[in-house]
Amino acid sequence: MFNPTRDQVRRFFFDAWRKHRERSPLVGLEAVAVDVMLAHPEYRHVLDDPARFLDRDYVPEDGATNPFLHMSLHVAIEEQLAIDQPPGIRTEFERLLARRGDRHDALHAVLECLGAAVWEGQRGAGAPDAVVYLECLRRK
Repeated sequence: MFNPTRDQVRRFFFDAWRKHRERSPLVGLEAVAVDVMLAHPEYRHVLDDPARFLDRDYVPEDGATNPFLHMSLHVAIEEQLAIDQPPGIRTEFERLLARRGDRHDALHAVLECLGAAVWEGQRGAGAPDAVVYLECLRRK
């Protein structure tokens, strides 16, 4: 399983954003990542300044959202939806989308559940529980 470092993740986003701005071809997940970045204009100042933000620490005490974590969760959700993994996530997402009427809003509801599932998995020194994840989505 691919387990990138913090710097690798950040460089991936910075590089994909640079390629987008230069109108260079995007490969693989870069296209998904650019779509996520375009949906988050509030992070453009970060993406435009790799020298300043590559090493920045985002701690809860600062009250600032970690843009790289947020965008990474978006990319993960897009991949989950593309392959319906865990099974049923696409159905739950379509239900959320129909109810909320806005794709980005529905994605943020999924993001909340994924973040909680990842956090719970880490607390238990294991993987996120797909059943708990899907149950969270059903409650949204």
